[in-house]
Amino acid sequence: GPMKRWSAAAAAAAFLCWSAVAQPAAPSPSANYFANLTLVDQDGQATDLYTLMKGRTIVLNSFFASCTGRCPVMAGTFNPIQERFAARMGKDLVLVSITVDPKNDTAAKLKSYASGAKAAAGRYFLTGTPQQVDAALKRIGQSVTAPEQHMNVIIVGNEKTGLWKKAFGLAKPEEIVEIVRSVLDDDGTTPAK
Repeated sequence: GPMKRWSAAAAAAAFLCWSAVAQPAAPSPSANYFANLTLVDQDGQATDLYTLMKGRTIVLNSFFASCTGRCPVMAGTFNPIQERFAARMGKDLVLVSITVDPKNDTAAKLKSYASGAKAAAGRYFLTGTPQQVDAALKRIGQSVTAPEQHMNVIIVGNEKTGLWKKAFGLAKPEEIVEIVRSVLDDDGTTPAK
């Protein structure tokens, strides 16, 4: 009777749902793009860039510790971000600054820079060998031949939803905070601009 037909359909639907869940998730485009970029954080820990961003929103820039020009302005921009999203820092939000001067910026130097910048948990300052650093900078489009040429661009990406935006690092902090909020709160339905 009709009851039997319904249960067959329900069983088929249940099977389809199960098989969809059982498929291993395809790696996100970010997983492929940011694969194999190992750097060292300010605590001297080897850190994989993709692992840092996986399932999270990442705010990424390049800088160097001895920079007296635009870096302090950009570092200053990161503080309003970590204040505004304090509850989410290190959970679904990470702030990552990659040095463009790995020869001078040791982990120890970045550690003291981090404390000077009042960096909260979930904020990473990354260095590594010149080769490691250059590979990472190339991947984010911020490779330079001299530290002074580093770019004043902040990249904000939601690894889960695939929404990525760029912010001008010298823009008003509230404008940058708003870009971060829009990417952090993206639910995957926002058409990319």
